[in-house]
Amino acid sequence: MIYKSNSSKETENIAKSFAKTLKKGDVLCLDGDLGVGKTAFVKGLAKGLGVSEYISSPTFTIVNCYDGYLPLYHFDVYRISDSDEMFDIGFDEYIQGDGICVIEWANIIDDILPDERYDIKIKKNLEIHEDFREIEIEKR
Repeated sequence: MIYKSNSSKETENIAKSFAKTLKKGDVLCLDGDLGVGKTAFVKGLAKGLGVSEYISSPTFTIVNCYDGYLPLYHFDVYRISDSDEMFDIGFDEYIQGDGICVIEWANIIDDILPDERYDIKIKKNLEIHEDFREIEIEKR
């Protein structure tokens, strides 16, 4: 499914609606350039899951955990040098846990991702306008 967004608020709303379809154990892999709106998408997911905390990208902490209707585990693996580092932080426990795992830059750890997951690609299209995004959500 491909969604079109004209603002970060629309991106959040798309993700908020999508969050209502998720169940415990779902893994979402986010792909997109820097500044494309991955964190805005996660903010919308969090709202859809009833998270009231401020959402920020865990660029230096690797993972942020939030309590909602389902726990939300937000990973940013941009600074990970290899997949083995993920096991040092208990990645397998999160993936097999009772929450939703959302992973920014998931392609870096593709070798340890579950086969069943959502691949979400966010792309800018500057020809339309600066804030325009296409959000493709594919269930594997």
